[in-house]
Formats: sequence, C-alpha cells, structure tokens
Amino acid sequence: MHLARRLPSDEGKGELRMLKISIIESDHKRQLVLEGKLVAPWTNELKNFGREVLADGDQRELIIDLRSVTAISAEGEDVLLVLMDQGARFRVSGVFMRQVLKHLSRRSRLAKATSGREKA
Repeated sequence: MHLARRLPSDEGKGELRMLKISIIESDHKRQLVLEGKLVAPWTNELKNFGREVLADGDQRELIIDLRSVTAISAEGEDVLLVLMDQGARFRVSGVFMRQVLKHLSRRSRLAKATSGREKA
C-alpha cells in the first residue's frame, strides 16, 4: 500500500508530503514499514489500517517499523500509542524516534495505572 497526496500548503513549492506504508506479511508477523512524515492526513490512514489489522484476529504479531519516519505530529504519536496499547511492537533508529517511543511507553504505563485505580 502506498499513499500520497498533494496538500494545499504544497502548492507552488513542488514538494510532495507523504507517508508511504509498505506491508510485509509472513505466517507469524505483519510488518508495516512507514517512510516519510507521520502527520495529518496520513495519521488517519495508519489508524484505519491498524483497526483493520487488529480486528481480523489472525493473531500475527504486528510490527511498526519507524526507522524511515522523518517527522511525527502529536496526532501521529496518539495513533502509535493506540497501536502500542493494542500490542504492536516497534522498530526505531535514531535518538529522536527512540525518545518518542520512550515517551509513548511512559504515557501508556500512566494511562494503565490510572485506569487500574479507577476500577478499584
């Protein structure tokens, strides 16, 4: 799956902002390789795909490869957090993306701790 769309802010610049999503599937795992900017409107594409993958119930491991992501918005972080909470694993490189994942992991733990207290 490859996604690209010219955004209004790109007019006159000749620049194409895009997120490319490649899917690599095997018997035991499904890997999404993301390349480019994880920003709106592409966050919705990833969110929708994540819902579809997790809803099919085939029990394969979901791996999100972020090694070629060049930018991420707060909305993009929120989508990754949802996928993390649903069991997705991540491949990252570079200081920035490692920090993003560390921050998301903390947010996930805090949310789980808070919801655990509310149930008690």
